[in-house]
Amino acid sequence: MTDIFDPTALMRPNIRALVPYSTARDEFSGEGITAWLDANENPFDNGVNRYPDPHQKELKKVVSELFGTPVDTIFIGGAGSDEAIDLLMRVFCVPGKDNIVTISPTYGVYEVSAAINDVEVRPVPLGENFSLPVDALVSAADSNTKLTWVCSPNNPTGNAYSVTELSRLAEKVSGMLVIDEAYVDFSEKGSMLPFIEKFPNVVVLRTLSKARGMASLRLGMAFSHPVVAQAMAMTKYPYNVNGPTQMDVIRRLRETPDISAVVDLLISERKRLEVALPLKAGVKRVYPSDANFLLVEFDDPDTVYDMLLKGGALVRNRNRVPGCKGCLRITVGTPEQNDLLLKLMDEWK
Repeated sequence: MTDIFDPTALMRPNIRALVPYSTARDEFSGEGITAWLDANENPFDNGVNRYPDPHQKELKKVVSELFGTPVDTIFIGGAGSDEAIDLLMRVFCVPGKDNIVTISPTYGVYEVSAAINDVEVRPVPLGENFSLPVDALVSAADSNTKLTWVCSPNNPTGNAYSVTELSRLAEKVSGMLVIDEAYVDFSEKGSMLPFIEKFPNVVVLRTLSKARGMASLRLGMAFSHPVVAQAMAMTKYPYNVNGPTQMDVIRRLRETPDISAVVDLLISERKRLEVALPLKAGVKRVYPSDANFLLVEFDDPDTVYDMLLKGGALVRNRNRVPGCKGCLRITVGTPEQNDLLLKLMDEWK
């Protein structure tokens, strides 16, 4: 990777000086151990009596092969992408001093994590039709801005930004640019993952919760310059991903590396809803989507929300989110679930 930009210079001084927690197994290399007496574990084998690999070495190999990225660029986190979000705040932002810039509206955890870490948030409203305000994002930053956050495809608006737009932003921001690609599998706009070597100030977040259907396992990934991945690994708690989860994810990724059939079906269903919903009573607008959900504007969103709820369909009410007035966010379900949604809309009024 290029040495023109050094992410280390942006990190908190205490993180740069951090000596991470290490185990006896980090300090040992070799074979032949039959008596593991180093970690104060229960010695009786029941399948979960030993601590898991704190570095997720086997899982990272599988992820590296699947996504085509070097192992040293990968961070694996529990709690989906949310652990990576929090760690980036802790690695780069000095509490009470530094700030982050975000698009608005966007995923709410960025703001929550900033609040927990006592970091100022500078939201920048999206442009017309939820377009990316590159120049405004750059202008909102100052010398204490360490992170700029862009969710693409964005939640809750659903639209993605092109690699060209995001690359232009990466060239102009002074700190780190975090691109949250939780929904990228449903988009044709492309990913910034192949560009992390070109842009050492870019971190790409991915999750297994959406297209790969592993939301319950709570595992997310961050891809970045190796020094950023290493800093996140040093800052995390030692055993952040439990052993059964690591083994289950490895099995699932190896058994089903290709998820195109599921993605294609969900995109087809999304397109069906994009055509059908504008014909229903009370619908003002269905926004274009590159994700597995639709942002839909209604004349009376609260009443529609209650009606759908009574009919057995739970959607997300975004009516009170700045920039989303009048809107419900509707996840694309199975064909049968989408049939129910449309049936309820037909029966209403």
